[in-house]
Amino acid sequence: MQAEVNGKVIQLSEAGWLENLEEWSEELAVEIAKNEQIPELTEAHWDIVNIAREFYRDNGVVAEPRAFSKIMKKKFGAERSDQKYIYSLFPTGLIKCANKVAGLPRPKGCS
Repeated sequence: MQAEVNGKVIQLSEAGWLENLEEWSEELAVEIAKNEQIPELTEAHWDIVNIAREFYRDNGVVAEPRAFSKIMKKKFGAERSDQKYIYSLFPTGLIKCANKVAGLPRPKGCS
């Protein structure tokens, strides 16, 4: 699978995960989101993407859903921290969808 951004072809895995994490950009995130049936990334989407990227940068691993919910609750309050909220923005959830849009590595055991 491939995505084209600003005239550059970027390789994605068959499941849509970014092959070279260094190639991630906000423009690529928009293209990956479209592949995930998210027609537009809103500010709420970007909040999740940016927090997921910060967690990965700081810890070297993607956040588990429970830890991610705690971070969201601390930053945005209870109404924006539960799994239902994340699924409302990313149809297949944090691990499969939000992390993919954020250009993070595919977690072990995730398709």
